[in-house]
Amino acid sequence: MGNVVDDLIARVFDDVRSLDAGEVADYIPELAAVAPDSFGICLATIDGYVYEIGDSRHPFTIQSISKPFTYALALADRGAEAVDAKIDVEPSGEPFNEISLDPLTERPRNPMINAGAITAASLVTGADQATRFERIRAAYSRYAGRELPFNEAVYESEARTGHRNRAIGHMLRSFDVISGDPNDAVDLYFRQCSIDVTCRDLSLMAATMANNGVNPLTRERALTAVGVEQVLSVMSTCGMYDGAGKWLVEVGLPAKSGVGGGVLAVLPGQIGIAVYSPRLDAHGNSVRGVAAAKALSKELELHFLHVTRASRSSIRARYNVTQAPSRVRRTPTEQAVLEDVGKRSRIYELHGDLLFTGAESAVREIGSVDEGLEVVVIDVRRVDDASDVAIRMITALRTQLADKGCAVALVDPSGLLGQASSSINPAQRGGRVFADLDAAMAWCEDALLTLHCSQQRQPASMSIEDHPVLDALSPKQVSAFVSQLESRTYARGETIARRGDAASGFYLILQGQVSTTFTDVQGLTHRIATLSAGMTFGEMTMFLNSRFLNDVRADTTVVVAVLTTARYNELTSAAPELKLALLESLASGAYEQLDMTLRSVIGAGRI
Repeated sequence: MGNVVDDLIARVFDDVRSLDAGEVADYIPELAAVAPDSFGICLATIDGYVYEIGDSRHPFTIQSISKPFTYALALADRGAEAVDAKIDVEPSGEPFNEISLDPLTERPRNPMINAGAITAASLVTGADQATRFERIRAAYSRYAGRELPFNEAVYESEARTGHRNRAIGHMLRSFDVISGDPNDAVDLYFRQCSIDVTCRDLSLMAATMANNGVNPLTRERALTAVGVEQVLSVMSTCGMYDGAGKWLVEVGLPAKSGVGGGVLAVLPGQIGIAVYSPRLDAHGNSVRGVAAAKALSKELELHFLHVTRASRSSIRARYNVTQAPSRVRRTPTEQAVLEDVGKRSRIYELHGDLLFTGAESAVREIGSVDEGLEVVVIDVRRVDDASDVAIRMITALRTQLADKGCAVALVDPSGLLGQASSSINPAQRGGRVFADLDAAMAWCEDALLTLHCSQQRQPASMSIEDHPVLDALSPKQVSAFVSQLESRTYARGETIARRGDAASGFYLILQGQVSTTFTDVQGLTHRIATLSAGMTFGEMTMFLNSRFLNDVRADTTVVVAVLTTARYNELTSAAPELKLALLESLASGAYEQLDMTLRSVIGAGRI
């Protein structure tokens, strides 16, 4: 099953597939024989992942898409100054096969038209013609990450009919742009155009350019960073011939097309795109290729002048509730179950600007999680901005996970992803939104416990006689203790104790939930622990006759039994052994609470 990005590319593929305008390149006999309606799209990321659809593995000859790569090799061989002395870098505004030079410099206007490409081929070094061609083929192969084959039939077809290119070669020789036999340079150009590639190969070649010249799969460097800058600059202004200006405005990606039906585009630092479809427009560009690239750029917001900060991994942290539990106190049975099944949960913390590439890497990782995953939390509190496509991708990811039976929740207090309300329907597995991470993690634990822990769950309410703190007391001590308690009820949101308040008693929770919190210097409230029926608070403050260190707030309607400070003093003076028994009973619980809090803080790296 594909992920969200696969779906986006498939939608573009389906929208563009109906276009049947244009004709195949019939001036080269072998190209005239190709299947005109072949169509494939590939998108390769700079970590080497390739999305592909359609005829993505169908071989075809690279043709003019070879030009930037031979130009890159010439730059590596001769240096920029020497190459610039032979080839200009200005748009020509003329067809790619025009027999002309710049009237002022008497040089080819750029390396993307045939005159410049033939010149670039002549600048590749090597002992003989065979060596020079093998260096070109090996260079292309480094970009693609595999050995690319030579198509002898297409080469022979081009060589038989390439009279216009021979005329360009002789023109170049007459102006001393190239030296030696011009037929050798033209023949080398025919050969480089006759190397077979697939749409997938082209996407990886583009991704190598996007990755600053390093192949994302093999990690082999194909071109220096400086070389990448120069080649992509020329591709931006000249790669689509006399349609380059419109392309740059509408698509906004350095690109190159070829009469074999390929289109290659690069988003520096992010992705490479390739499209294959042999029907060509009047400029010699693939009709579907141009339409698909335009649609992808718009749909995925890829225009390279779209301003953003430097890209970084969008996933800041990833962990499960075993590694970093919530701050909700659990029963021993619940804790044991969560230790066992906690790995079936995953919390992802995202950060930075969430544009297409950041969202892509996130949805790819999150969407390809283990089949056994049952609960996912996506925390976007640290995301500064999210593009429309990123929001659509995250929304679609939540739907896909929910369809697989995986419950999903967002932590999105500012509503960045556009979901202003949260579902409370357990059946709606992708509709939960939380304002803070700990509440989402508690929900995550609750979801796992609902699935895997049917017994000895934390009760919603209990009588005072069933409270666990009394388990260590004798019946006589229980009777004495209970007789001194008073019952109190607090409304949801009510503050029971504030930081700095004097000790007010020993609180035994019989119903509902309370949270202990603190407020930082910026006024933000942080949860320390959430306590429920069967738990206690206030005891250490009372035992030590000190003040509350934290606020205590009722999360729900809360019923407590309270041993006030005055009655505690009276009771323990009359029965000191009762005080000792209470302290022993509470010590183990305090240790467990400290352990849980430390794991929560250290495991997730959070406050």
